[in-house]
Amino acid sequence: MAPSDYPKQQHFNLTFPSPYIAHVEIDRPEKLNAFTEPMVHSLGAIFKQLSEDPDVRAIVLSGAGPKAFTAGLDVQAASESGPLSTKEASGAKLDTARKAVALRRHILQFQASVSAVEECEKPVIAVLHGISYGIALDITTCCDVRFCSRDVRFSVKEVDIGLAADVGTLTRLPKANLPMSWIKEVSLTAREFNADEALRVGLVSGVFETREVALEKALGLARVMAEKSPVAVQATKEVLNFSRDHSVKDGLNYVAAYNMSMVLSDDVKDSMLAGLSKSRSKPTFAKL
Repeated sequence: MAPSDYPKQQHFNLTFPSPYIAHVEIDRPEKLNAFTEPMVHSLGAIFKQLSEDPDVRAIVLSGAGPKAFTAGLDVQAASESGPLSTKEASGAKLDTARKAVALRRHILQFQASVSAVEECEKPVIAVLHGISYGIALDITTCCDVRFCSRDVRFSVKEVDIGLAADVGTLTRLPKANLPMSWIKEVSLTAREFNADEALRVGLVSGVFETREVALEKALGLARVMAEKSPVAVQATKEVLNFSRDHSVKDGLNYVAAYNMSMVLSDDVKDSMLAGLSKSRSKPTFAKL
């Protein structure tokens, strides 16, 4: 697809800085990139389209402005409309069951939009900086690789606004091979933690001095991924995510079923021939 094939989404910049690389930038810096409900659904729409675009093989996700990746949910906007509104709705009052059903649907819609990042077929690299609260972790625990700048300030913030995080953090952090004691500590207290602590426990795999350097490193990593066979890269992401959520036996059966067709691609033949011949140039892989 061409960039013009993507509809403009408010508060997001979508660019294609290198062949097969997409850069999604949250762009609401005047509000510390805080998310409104429409922004959450825009994020999902962007990643669903990127997932199916044969001209995209790797994606970088970052936040605009010097102060924040995102400060989380825009609490003021949420208090003015929607299920969390503090204003009395006009018309007939709903009973508890009907309010609860509406709220459940609302939560599931939020979850589906954020999960589109994880379900994207292409690898996604997050670049976090500055304030990275609440939904910052909901979103980036869906990403495949996380980098951050030295100034990052993380927090699982939801207990400070009176609720349990329900968009993904509490579900995905325990799957991220992090110490459960640490997960519970930061989730139950909403305390901030910094880049060094995030690196020590394994929440991020790289810490860089500035947002700009972290973004440059992420784009470089994306280019490395984009040079590989898209069949191999997308299959690897799929099998890793499946294996995370299933037993070893199930994972082995799944990759066997997956590769019974994937290894028949021209990508395998071209890669093997290039590896056997030092004089042969890197293979160019067809779009997927």
